[in-house]
Amino acid sequence: MRIYAEPLRNAQRLLSTRLLAISAGVDEVPADIEWRVSDAPVAYDEALTFMEERAAAIRAGGARECVWLLEHPPLFTAGTSADPAELTNPLDFPVYEAGRGGRYTYHGPGQRVVYVILDLEKRGRDIRRFVHSLEGWMIDALGELGTSAHRADGRIGIWVGDGADEKKIGALGVRVKRWVTLHGFALNIAPDLAHFAGIIPCGIAEFGVTSLSELGKQIAMTRVDASLKRSFHPFLNSLERQCKES
Repeated sequence: MRIYAEPLRNAQRLLSTRLLAISAGVDEVPADIEWRVSDAPVAYDEALTFMEERAAAIRAGGARECVWLLEHPPLFTAGTSADPAELTNPLDFPVYEAGRGGRYTYHGPGQRVVYVILDLEKRGRDIRRFVHSLEGWMIDALGELGTSAHRADGRIGIWVGDGADEKKIGALGVRVKRWVTLHGFALNIAPDLAHFAGIIPCGIAEFGVTSLSELGKQIAMTRVDASLKRSFHPFLNSLERQCKES
């Protein structure tokens, strides 16, 4: 037994070291991207100003790209295709012109908002690929949290369930300015779903919205963030593959 015990222990230590190295590599964000997390709710106008200033600085070569994870106080944002008929707002939440694509969207506590400010000049110059990759990132992160999600033909956003039970769990809307991206996506973790009643989310009246909490998954935001960080590399890699192909 002594003959084989030490080689076995060495092999186990080597495997453990390799697994730790792989884990560290997956969780590591490239040095040219700032991974920013805000614990306290961020005012929307503050976030909008930050995105605009950071995007301009990236284009000028004076700042790193940035991914910003945050929550907002309850509010609605209007995209460039917003229809006033889709806003009722019985609770009188503030409404902001977002400048992104899309229609009305709700943001509030319990929702993880992810703003993605990347330079597409060096990541493929392909807006369709960027949006598709964002959707893939959302789906991958939810999958790691035990929730199967999917795209739906003809409907923006990320969905769970089938048929009459299908509901939206993630919204996205982006803007690209001089090939730098602004805005991003939002995942419903445990928001007050009643707040969505103030709008027709993204102009889709036939389907409801849901959250991880409503699906029976009580998940801390820190765990959500860890899942987003672990699935960030596949998202970046999908952009880089497109860059190499183009």
